[in-house]
Amino acid sequence: MVKDITNNNFNAVEDSEFAVVDFNATWCGPCRMLAPVIHELAEELDEAEFFACDVDENGDLAVSFGINSIPAVGIFKKGKLVDMAVGYQPKEAMKDFILANK
Repeated sequence: MVKDITNNNFNAVEDSEFAVVDFNATWCGPCRMLAPVIHELAEELDEAEFFACDVDENGDLAVSFGINSIPAVGIFKKGKLVDMAVGYQPKEAMKDFILANK
């Protein structure tokens, strides 16, 4: 399951041992292409918690993590950003990126 994250509840990511955050926007074509990939991986990978953050609605989070292009997928360990992938990636590439940061 992918949980929505906002400026006000980012502590859910901070409390997670291993989190994947999809920074996106509803108007972004590549974001819409990536969303089903993220949802499928959320069902397959038990080792991570998955979150989605709309950058238009949560600009403070986007700014705080230097999000300039979307989609951007951040890997967080114990609330700290450890890696970021920008742009659409097919499912296997995204899975490899996530697992490489485990």
